[in-house]
Amino acid sequence: MTTTTAVPRTANVTPGIIADLIAIVGEENVLNRREEMLVYECDGYVVEKSVPDVVVFPTSTEQVVEVVKRCAAEDVPFVPRGAGTSLAGGTLTVGGGIMICLTRMKRILEVSLRDRYAIVESGVVNLWLTRSLVGTGFHYAPDPSSQSACTIGGNIATNSGGPHTLKYGVTVNHVKGTTLVMPDGTLVETGGITEDNPGYDLTGLVVGNEGTFGIVTKAVVNLTRDPEAGRTLLGVFDSVDSATETVSGIIAAGIVPAALEMLDNLMIRAVEQAFAFGFPTEAGAVLIIEVDGLNAGLDRQAQAIAEIVQAHDGTIEKAITWQTRKEPEYLAIWKSRKSAFGAIGRLSPTYCTQDGVVPRTKLPQILRFITQVGQRHQLRIANVFHAGDGNIHPILLFDERDADQVQRVFRASHEILDECIALGGSVTGEHGIGVEKMEFMPKLFSPEDLAAMIALRTTFNPAGRCNPFKMLPGGAGCIERKSPGRAAPA
Repeated sequence: MTTTTAVPRTANVTPGIIADLIAIVGEENVLNRREEMLVYECDGYVVEKSVPDVVVFPTSTEQVVEVVKRCAAEDVPFVPRGAGTSLAGGTLTVGGGIMICLTRMKRILEVSLRDRYAIVESGVVNLWLTRSLVGTGFHYAPDPSSQSACTIGGNIATNSGGPHTLKYGVTVNHVKGTTLVMPDGTLVETGGITEDNPGYDLTGLVVGNEGTFGIVTKAVVNLTRDPEAGRTLLGVFDSVDSATETVSGIIAAGIVPAALEMLDNLMIRAVEQAFAFGFPTEAGAVLIIEVDGLNAGLDRQAQAIAEIVQAHDGTIEKAITWQTRKEPEYLAIWKSRKSAFGAIGRLSPTYCTQDGVVPRTKLPQILRFITQVGQRHQLRIANVFHAGDGNIHPILLFDERDADQVQRVFRASHEILDECIALGGSVTGEHGIGVEKMEFMPKLFSPEDLAAMIALRTTFNPAGRCNPFKMLPGGAGCIERKSPGRAAPA
C-alpha cells in the first residue's frame, strides 16, 4: 500500500486566488481556515491525510468552470470531492491544492418516466433519486452500501457497485451521458438521453476515471422499472466455507439473484448488536439471498435456493415475501446490511476496508487466507461483501493512534490484495485505486498497458493538474512535456 505523506506541498494558493474564488462562488461557499478544513483532510481511507489549501463549494456547472479556469491560469492542482465516503484516498489533496466539493450541486433537474432517464447534478445523494421516484414504478438501480450518503458524482468516479448490481449491473451500466468540466475549464458533453450515440463511447471512459479526467457536474442516468415482487432469504451456516460454496452452487444452478451478500461471525455480532434484526450470533456466516421479477416463478426459485442451501449444510432462517420493498422486515434486513460498516464502530476506533475481487469459486480460498493473515498480524478482520460477484470487503480493525497497528494493517492489506491477484482477481471492484493501491497496478497490467492508460489520461489531463498522484504510477502528469509538471512521489 502506498503512503503519500512524504510528498511535499507544491501548490501555491495565494490570497489573491482565494479572493477570486470567493468572487466566483460567494464567501459562504469557501473554507480556508485550517480548523474548518480538517474534516476534508481524508475520505473513508483514514490512514492517509492531507489538508487542502482551500475548499470551494460551487452551486452550478458555470461556477465549476470558472473555478477550474482560475486553477488553470495559476497552474494550481485541484481535486473533486463528493460526500467523502470513498475508501481509497481518491479525494486527498496530495501535495496541496484546491478541493472542489460538489455537495451543494444537489438538484434533480429532469425525470422522464416515458424515456426512463433522469438528469441529476453530481451532488445528488444516491438514495435521494430513488426516494424521489417512489410511487412511479421506477428506481435508480445502483445501490452502494453507503447510498444514504454517497453522491451520484462519486459513484461515477469509482464505478460503484452495490448489493443489487449482481443482477442489474454497476454504475457504468446506468449512466447514459455526462457533463464534464475538463482540466482547462472546457465544457464537454458525453453521451446523452438517447439509447445509443454514434462515435466513441466517451461516457464509458469517464465512468471510473476517479476524477483524473475532469469534473463531472451532471449525469443522465437510466431509470429501472420496479420488479413486480421478490423473495429475500436468510441462509445460516456453521462455517464460511459452507456459505461460500453455496454461492457457487446457486450461480451454477442458473439462478441469478438480485443480491447475494455474505456476513461472517464477527460482522454478524456487530450488526446484531447495533440493529437487533435477529441474525443468529452463533452462526459462522449468513447469506442474504434475494430474487425478484415476475411473481410467477419466484416461489420456485426460492425453493431451489433453499435446497442448495440445505445441500451445503445450511438452513433458511427467514423468508421474506415482498411486493414493494417497503415491508418492515425487508427494510430491516437491508438496513442492517447496508449499515454494517457503521456498526464496526462498536468493535474498533478505526478500520480499513479492502476491496479485492476473486472468481466466485475462489471465495473459500481467499477467506481462509484472510483468516490466516489476521492471525499472523494479530488483527481482527470482519467480512461483509458482495459474494455473488466475488467482490470481497475484509475490514481490518485497528487503532490509528498506535503506529505499530497501522503498519500491521498495511502489511496485512498488502498480502490480501496480492493473494487476490494470485487467484486471478483484482485489487478493486468498486472503491477505486486512489492513492492506496497504485503500487499494485504494475502487478495487474503490463508496462504497455500502463503506458496506454497514462497516454489516455494525458489526453484529458495533459498538465496533470486534475486530481494528481492518483490511480496510475507516475502520479500527476504525462511522460514527456514542454514545461515542468508536478513530479510523482519517489
